[in-house]
Amino acid sequence: MTTGRFAPSPTSDLHLGNLRTAVLAWLLARDDAGAFLLRIEDLDQQRVAAAPQVAQRQLTDLAALGIDWDGEVVRQSQRLDLYRDAAAGLETYECYCTRREIAEASQAPHGSYRPYPGTCAHLTRSERAARRAVRPAAIRVRAHGAAMTVHDLHAGEVSGEVDDFVLFRADGTPAYNLAVVVDDGLQGVTQVCRGADLLDSAPRQAWLARELGFVPPSYAHVGLAVNRVGERLAKRDGAVTLSELESSGLSGRQVFETICRSAGLPAAGSAPELLDAVRGRDWWTIEAIWRPWVVDARAIIDRR
Repeated sequence: MTTGRFAPSPTSDLHLGNLRTAVLAWLLARDDAGAFLLRIEDLDQQRVAAAPQVAQRQLTDLAALGIDWDGEVVRQSQRLDLYRDAAAGLETYECYCTRREIAEASQAPHGSYRPYPGTCAHLTRSERAARRAVRPAAIRVRAHGAAMTVHDLHAGEVSGEVDDFVLFRADGTPAYNLAVVVDDGLQGVTQVCRGADLLDSAPRQAWLARELGFVPPSYAHVGLAVNRVGERLAKRDGAVTLSELESSGLSGRQVFETICRSAGLPAAGSAPELLDAVRGRDWWTIEAIWRPWVVDARAIIDRR
């Protein structure tokens, strides 16, 4: 039985692309009579503090679309000791590089993930002391050039090299790659459905899961919502959140039907209705689910 999850960051209201991913993650789990978990990824306390009450609005929007979840909502900010304990047995080292230094040392194309070139991997004790006097250290895992293969529901077998990625940022905050792997492992998540932009990170996270003694999940990386020029959807693109669309005259049912149409699914009015409509069908083979969704907020409103 599948255990899926949705894990938003409470730094801004969920836009149509976030809601679409949540619907698909919920549907994949519930179609297998599985569990669905909700986790708030609130480790970036500075950004979270700048957007109070966002997490509650996110939960309200999900519930308005008929998305339910099992158990209590987990908040990463309350699990810091779990991340530190999990990482205690890993081989790690201090890193003093800035993002600019890593970008300049890497050969990756602009905009792509830049694997860490190993600049600080073999510093002597005196070299570490000298750099520590200039700036605090991040903590990286020593992966020894490992490689990992994961299975994605659409992309199939995806392989990637594992670089020495960050486990703890320079301020001591657990990094995303560590926290998400520990949470998925401890919560028993067996399937991760999320945006296609995170596909490249899946081998790295699956490798870490295995190193920590967890069974890596399977993956389903779905198409992103983008604006008319192909950029990731953002607030600047107009009325793209549920509350904004409702304020423009759309009902919650109409918004959900729009999400369904974007993925080639039956135009149901809520998540439970959608589940009833697709149950027993190979709906995940619909190509529109995996392609980017070009969102024109003005056209969506005018179509009401």
